Amino acid sequence: MYDAFYFYLFAAFSFALGCCIASFLNVCIWRLPREESVVSPPSHCPNCNARIKWHQNIPILSWCFLRGRCASCGKPISPRYICVEMLGGFLFLAAYLQWTAGSVVLRAPSSAWALGMAPFGDLAMLPVEWLIVSGLILGSFIDLDHFYLPDRVTIGGMALGVPLSVLCPELQGETTRIAALTSSLEGLAFGFFFMWGMGWMFSKFFKREALGFGDVKLMGAVGAFFGPLAVLFTLIASSVTGSLAGMALLLKGRARLGGFTAVPYGPFIAVGALVWMYWGPVLVRLYLGALSVRPA
Repeated sequence: MYDAFYFYLFAAFSFALGCCIASFLNVCIWRLPREESVVSPPSHCPNCNARIKWHQNIPILSWCFLRGRCASCGKPISPRYICVEMLGGFLFLAAYLQWTAGSVVLRAPSSAWALGMAPFGDLAMLPVEWLIVSGLILGSFIDLDHFYLPDRVTIGGMALGVPLSVLCPELQGETTRIAALTSSLEGLAFGFFFMWGMGWMFSKFFKREALGFGDVKLMGAVGAFFGPLAVLFTLIASSVTGSLAGMALLLKGRARLGGFTAVPYGPFIAVGALVWMYWGPVLVRLYLGALSVRPA
């Protein structure tokens, strides 16, 4: 009974924390590309500059109570704010659920990987995953708006991925710190130089820049956090989701076949990295299992 109580209590805390962090990320998404401070001035309406009071700044709830409008000028507040907050809450909650499942099966890593979850039992894994989620949300939405990925996310990810992998070898699917360090460095180099090579080839073929250097650095960060296999997985997953997005644009008439439509690639890399973080191992196992099945 008590175990269930604390499980749901910390699950609610994880969701609420994710919403609060995402609310701050909304500020960063707006201000960082404009080279404004993220702490001063306090939150204010972008239309009338009226300061937002604390009770008008409660994640999700305030937007709903205000019906998506500023309390001072009455102009609409983009629904993307509440979407980012909900996304942060659900991704933080998913990380918590993954950690609790990993704690139960910590002594049986193969079982955890079979469930599609890394065998996370170390409490340090939870804030590390929350940090990764926050960085991917921040970079993705800035890329969607401004077609660039901030160095805080890309270079910061490459710089933090290596020491955090040593701290938490489970990030790399390893059990020793030396193996995790090796895997992290290999993943960083592989992700960075492979994407750089792809970008160089595409630019030669299409006679224009096809991949931004931010995408190259972001894939290096993915490798630093998760290793070389995660880079391949993320590349495939991001290509699939990017293709689906391209088809959706074609169907909506916002792109034309044979033409060139600029689409930020960073969000698709982020989706691929998140899929790997939560379900990558089980998807790889299912794929390899399907290859091993031969008709009688």
